[in-house]
Amino acid sequence: MSDASTPLPSTARPGASAADADAVWAVITGMYEAYEAGDRARIDARLDPEATVWDSAAEPLLLGKRDLDRIREERPAAGEGPEESGLHASDPVVDVFGDLAVLRYLLRVDFAPDAGGRDTRPELIRNTAVLRRGADGAWRIVHLHEDVRQTGGVPA
Repeated sequence: MSDASTPLPSTARPGASAADADAVWAVITGMYEAYEAGDRARIDARLDPEATVWDSAAEPLLLGKRDLDRIREERPAAGEGPEESGLHASDPVVDVFGDLAVLRYLLRVDFAPDAGGRDTRPELIRNTAVLRRGADGAWRIVHLHEDVRQTGGVPA
């Protein structure tokens, strides 16, 4: 997982201070850390309850937590399909417009070797997240768009 504490002034574009860029990036890296820990509540704390999501594993636009929970329940259980071995978010680019932020970044999902012991290729995903700063000062994701560039979990 990327180090969320590393300052990102080179990724803060006009309108984004280094502090805002760091805070926005920390929302995303924290979400993936929670995902790896299997902590749905920590993931959901980073999402606006009405957030929209173009999930890489779902065809329709997900509208809010109810749709997201439905897709989560439809995902393969542990042991069904390739086994994820790590997530790596990188290359953030942040714009901030008052209380709205747009973040573009790459995500690599690594997989364990397949049942035959063969290495598997990673999944490469291009992402765009839109975040809103609430009255409490916390940034939350209001839209997430995932675009798979390379399907992973298959023999390399």
